[in-house]
Amino acid sequence: MLKNKTTKSYIGSHGDLRYNDAILPLILGENSPVLNANRASASQSPGGTGALRLAADFIAAQLPGKDIWVSDPTWPNHLGIFPAAGITLRKYPYVDAGNRLDFDGMLAALKKIPKGDVVVLHGCCHNPTGFDLSHGQWNQVLEVVKERSLLPLVDFAYQGFGEGLDEDAYGVRLLAESLDEVIITSSCSKNFGIYCERTGCLIMVAKNREQMENVRSRVAIVARENYSNPPAHGGSIIAEILHSGELASIWRNELNEMRDRINTLRREFVEALKPYDLDQKYACVAEQRGMFSYTGLMPEQVDRLRDEFGIYMVRSGRANVAGFSHENLPYIAGAIAAVN
Repeated sequence: MLKNKTTKSYIGSHGDLRYNDAILPLILGENSPVLNANRASASQSPGGTGALRLAADFIAAQLPGKDIWVSDPTWPNHLGIFPAAGITLRKYPYVDAGNRLDFDGMLAALKKIPKGDVVVLHGCCHNPTGFDLSHGQWNQVLEVVKERSLLPLVDFAYQGFGEGLDEDAYGVRLLAESLDEVIITSSCSKNFGIYCERTGCLIMVAKNREQMENVRSRVAIVARENYSNPPAHGGSIIAEILHSGELASIWRNELNEMRDRINTLRREFVEALKPYDLDQKYACVAEQRGMFSYTGLMPEQVDRLRDEFGIYMVRSGRANVAGFSHENLPYIAGAIAAVN
């Protein structure tokens, strides 16, 4: 790519069209009825964070007075991005006191959200908890979204890290195919391993092609006012991979290996705690998906793990499962037993 590159010109506010053309079917599906109806528009962004800020500025301009609802807990940067755009941020419950998915509490709260507000949903591999919705739960969320006329904003940063590229997209595709309007933010940092290239995508789903074109023009204005043009190199890398059958196959295999490694380490972590009779207490770690896990460890326990054993994690008890290894699991298990 570097050898063949002939220009350093801008790539336009929507980014690399080859990149956008490759990302849309990856997220919405190869035979997506949404794509067949020309209801979706993709805009390359500076990472998933850039896509979220684009979405926030769009919402602030086009839906003045509407609040945005995020899960409690959620990715900490959500708490900064949306208020920075002038949007009032509110929360709905997601995890209960026993460190389990509080779906009943979540659903009850969603049913009370004022009509027309925006609700942020994690497409898969919920960050920071690792607790994902089942297919049945996604369908229940869809019904509430319809009933309350809510606008879903799906943060889809970890596609391929949960159960598989298509499997992880179940909720995203369900909403896009069932609703007139959906916002999707995507990141290529994790599943392509190009964090520093800042490559993401904002996908807007509209009722029909005409409305999609109107929305697309507004997104271009927001991007122009925000950063003008996204960086080109990361999008070019991904376009090169996804438009090549050989490279795309290699990438999918490597992504499968990464996902299988993380899920295996989750199960082995619980197994390593069996000799200490703590496997049931931390069984949730094997049920969670993605890079991160809400372990249920208390702040005081996290402090002891750091000070006495050199094991580091966020004081909320969120651990990066990718930091586990077959070699260090026995040590980690022993340390956790010591602080329990």
